[in-house]
Amino acid sequence: MLFLCNVTHTHKIILRLHLVAENCYGNCTQSVRFLSNMATRWGICSAGKISHDFTVALKTLPPEDHQVVAVAARTLEDAQGFAKKHSISRAYGSYDELARDPDIDVVYVGVIHPYHLITCLLFTNAKKNVLCEKPLAMNTKEVKEILASAKRNDVFLMEAVWTRFFPASVEIRRLLAQGELGEVKMVRSEFGVPLMHVPRSTQKELGGGAMLDIGIYCLQFICMVYNGEKPECIQATGTCLETGVDETVVVTLKFSKNRMAVFTCSSCVQLPNDAIISGTEGTIRIPAHMWCPTSLVVNGKETQYPMPEPYLPLNFLNSTGMRYEAEEVRQCLLKGLKESAVISHADSLLLAEVEDEIRRQVGVVYSQDCQ
Repeated sequence: MLFLCNVTHTHKIILRLHLVAENCYGNCTQSVRFLSNMATRWGICSAGKISHDFTVALKTLPPEDHQVVAVAARTLEDAQGFAKKHSISRAYGSYDELARDPDIDVVYVGVIHPYHLITCLLFTNAKKNVLCEKPLAMNTKEVKEILASAKRNDVFLMEAVWTRFFPASVEIRRLLAQGELGEVKMVRSEFGVPLMHVPRSTQKELGGGAMLDIGIYCLQFICMVYNGEKPECIQATGTCLETGVDETVVVTLKFSKNRMAVFTCSSCVQLPNDAIISGTEGTIRIPAHMWCPTSLVVNGKETQYPMPEPYLPLNFLNSTGMRYEAEEVRQCLLKGLKESAVISHADSLLLAEVEDEIRRQVGVVYSQDCQ
């Protein structure tokens, strides 16, 4: 009898796997793969600084949950150097080869943002799940095209707005949901660092400009606090470089019920880089650095949220905090989701729409806006 019971149980398992296979679309092997006892297999697209930091962040997570399987760069030499540094078994000299790798569950796209559209489409059309660095694209039109491709190909897609997944950000959302501040009436945020020496921050063809590079952190914070609501009024002013990209931008946003927000971003000067949420019954302050928060001050009481130590030197501050967005991707894939509720497709679309209006008022036009 025991033997028969075991056989029946085995048959049930086989039957469930067959049902999954019969109901999947496109890449059936991926649908069957997402079991909780299997690691999420990452492919890294680009061998630049941010990809280095993301890979280091992944290594702070359990290896039974996350594995980096392959890296692709514009040259095989760059990919091989990256692979050697991070002990990655496969190195590709083109992104197309990574897209064709059947052992990749999700691709991290770390190319600069003028290439987000073509790169995301490459992977979504190859039925690959995608985590793409912010901003998701250069404008609303491109964002819509990426989202449509992800939906058409039935794959997961998320804009890598890493700030939203930090423990401090999770706590902010919890406090706001519980009404700890009463009615929120004002949100202020600043992000300014000297970046004039960085070509991708000043050159238009590289997607330069403070708004898309660092201002997005201030904007996403405000949109998070106001729960994805579209502002009723946007007023922006700023200064531009001779290259035609924005250097400093100041934005005032008005939301329903007379709720306000203001943020400043600058690529030429150092700002306090903090953020404050003011409500009728209290305040929350994120000390510097608001885009990668490790502490929170709630009504004067500070709580620390330290980051795990990296195994290699990082290029950017607190980059091991990218581990939190990576784990969000894993959890979404395990649940069969195609987007995250924390930074949804609607959230990405809202960010793009507001960014477009800010750039219009400041006078920044990219070649992508004219296509």
